Parts: sequence; C-alpha cells; structure tokens
Amino acid sequence: MTILAIHQYLTTYLVFGAMLFALGVYGLVTRRTLIGMLIAAELMLAGVSINFMAFNRFLAPDPSVGQIFTLFIMAVAAAEAAIGLSIAIGVYRHYKTVDTEDLVNLKG
Repeated sequence: MTILAIHQYLTTYLVFGAMLFALGVYGLVTRRTLIGMLIAAELMLAGVSINFMAFNRFLAPDPSVGQIFTLFIMAVAAAEAAIGLSIAIGVYRHYKTVDTEDLVNLKG
C-alpha cells in the first residue's frame, strides 16, 4: 500500500471512532437516566477501541500493542457495566427511579 492509501484508510477509521466517541459524549451529557449514561459510556469506549485498533493496524511496528490496549478497554468496560448496573439497581430499589435529576438526596 502507498502512504496515501494508508492515510485514507486510517482517516476513515479515525473519523468513525471519533464519531462514536462524540455520540457517546453527547449521550452522556443529554441522557437523564443511569442506563442511558452507561450505554453512552460504552459508546465512548468503543470509539476509543476502534481508534487504538486503527493505529495498531496502520502505524504500529508491533502488531499486538493496539490489541492489548483494546483488551484492557474491554475489561474496563465490562467492569464499568457490572458496577454501574449494580449501582443503578440499588438506586432503583431505594428511590424507585433511575432518573438522575430526581436523585438530589445523593448529593453529599
């Protein structure tokens, strides 16, 4: 592949990853429920993973570096989902809502 073709393919992946990340940031800011915020955070982590894999594929001399970073991101995402869902269930059991604007008693 020529440098121009590599740049074009890399740019495509980076734009897609950046769009996923931006969509996750937008969802995190605008969503009012805890579940919506968790989904938005997962979108952000997926965008970062795509960018790591794109840099790994086109620029890294060692092909396993981006894959290892992506595996760490997947592990963090799984832990975040498990802890976040358990917090959401606990909040729902106590307050009978997962709307973040109704949870003013959690401020402390």
